[in-house]
Order: sequence, then structure tokens, then C-alpha cells
Amino acid sequence: MIVIHRDGQTFSDEVPAGSNLVVRAGTRRFPYPHLRYGCTMGRCAKCAAIVISGGEALPGPNWKEKKLLEGRLDQGYRLLCQLWIDADLELSQHVADQVVPPPAPAAGAGGDG
Repeated sequence: MIVIHRDGQTFSDEVPAGSNLVVRAGTRRFPYPHLRYGCTMGRCAKCAAIVISGGEALPGPNWKEKKLLEGRLDQGYRLLCQLWIDADLELSQHVADQVVPPPAPAAGAGGDG
């Protein structure tokens, strides 16, 4: 069972093992449009959500999550586009919790120069 809390409403559904919630939302197989997402590739952080319960069954954060979420990982944030769900999960994705990714480096910055 997947439960999503968003702006005063709660949505829940059963999803098959190995599901990605963003993929399911994009194909309207999950409580769509109640899941916030954007690029589906771990670049925009629009799908960031706080894991309330079930996080122990998730794999550790990948490099995209570490880069975009920085210090928010220890607050329970994860990128839903990067997670394949195999167990019950409860999430919070309120507008007030929206993550803004860090700015991209300026062109030419940080080169070997």
C-alpha cells in the first residue's frame, strides 16, 4: 500500500512490486494528478517527498539524490523518480515542502584553467 499526503488530502493505492511512482503517475496508473513530478530523470527535484514510513525498505540514495537533496536526505526527503518500490510506503509531498535544486555551475566555472 502506498499512501501520499498532500496539502490536506490523503491518497492511497496498491502498486505492484518493483513500481516507480512517477512512471505510474505519468501513465495515470496511480492517484494522478496528486503526485508532483517533473523531468522523471532526477534533475529537477519536483518529485521530492518526505518518507514518513517504509523508508527502511528503500535502497540508499543514489548520486542524483545526494546531489539534488544535499542536507535534506537526513530530513527524510527522497526523489520519487529514483525509487522502485517493493514494500509499503507512506509519503508527504506538500507544496510547502517543495525542494529547489541547487543552481548549476556557471559555464566555464571550475575548469582546469
